[in-house]
Amino acid sequence: MGRRKHFTGAALLLMVSIVVVSHAGAPGPESPKDNPKSSSPSQKYVRQTDPTLFVGTETCKTCHEDMPAKDFFKNYEASPHFVTTLDTKRGPEWHGCESCHGPGKAHVDGGGDKTKIFTFKNASPAEISARCLDCHQSSHEQSNYGRSAHLQSGVSCIDCHSPHHAKEAEFLLKESSPKLCYGCHMDVRAQFARPFHHRVNEGLMQCSDCHNPHGGFERHQLRTVAGQDQVCYKCHADKQGPFVYQHEAKIEGCQACHSPHGSTNQRMLKQNQVNLLCMSCHSLNADAGPSATPTFHNQAQKYQACTLCHTAIHGSNTSSVFFTP
Repeated sequence: MGRRKHFTGAALLLMVSIVVVSHAGAPGPESPKDNPKSSSPSQKYVRQTDPTLFVGTETCKTCHEDMPAKDFFKNYEASPHFVTTLDTKRGPEWHGCESCHGPGKAHVDGGGDKTKIFTFKNASPAEISARCLDCHQSSHEQSNYGRSAHLQSGVSCIDCHSPHHAKEAEFLLKESSPKLCYGCHMDVRAQFARPFHHRVNEGLMQCSDCHNPHGGFERHQLRTVAGQDQVCYKCHADKQGPFVYQHEAKIEGCQACHSPHGSTNQRMLKQNQVNLLCMSCHSLNADAGPSATPTFHNQAQKYQACTLCHTAIHGSNTSSVFFTP
């Protein structure tokens, strides 16, 4: 009887093991094979190096020069990418069309079979960006794209750039700025339509003056000045300091008081009445934090605008209450 129990338990354990192994080996619905969009943003593109697999840009031109898309090959010949065809120091895997689409011999031998070459149309954002970054990640501007908010949100390089049909010669952009950015950031477009705003719509500033679309280490992919301070100081250097008496609100950043894209209030302040904005920190009954508003300040009469007296609100070298610069 004991031997039968031992045999039954062993058989049951064997059956469970077979089920677990077979289930682990079968590709699930989210496997990369069935779902190419599930690839990791940190992919690495490995180039083929066998020179016999490459046919050269001139061979590509024989078919693609007369493609239905307007000036498909002509636009490419006028783009910065075409310069790679003149590179004599590196192998054919770095030249022309095949530097992006991979070796073309199998594609040509197959009579133009699209499955024999890399096409960007149905590729995942990670696959597309990995190919672009293989050349461009050495640049300081693009070096952080692998961990950028754009790539993490499924935005690939060709969502903004077009090697063949760019509308902007500089950077091969699909649209001019800020129209390109507004295609996704509709809420920001509405903010720039407010009465007081940074002059982006007027063409005096670009979104990329403050943000690095390819990623960075600051929130919202913000840039910084040389001293690693906020990008606002690139234009508003007089507010940077250092001051002997520094306004503590600057620790939180300019956005503690200002709306950076646009506002219905002057100086892009978050509130229309200056005293209400100040009192959001300097409460009448504050026990800790910023010093409280003095009890003799009658907010209903002459003390409605704090900056009438506290003129050096960003910082002062002579007054601890910011009376003078």
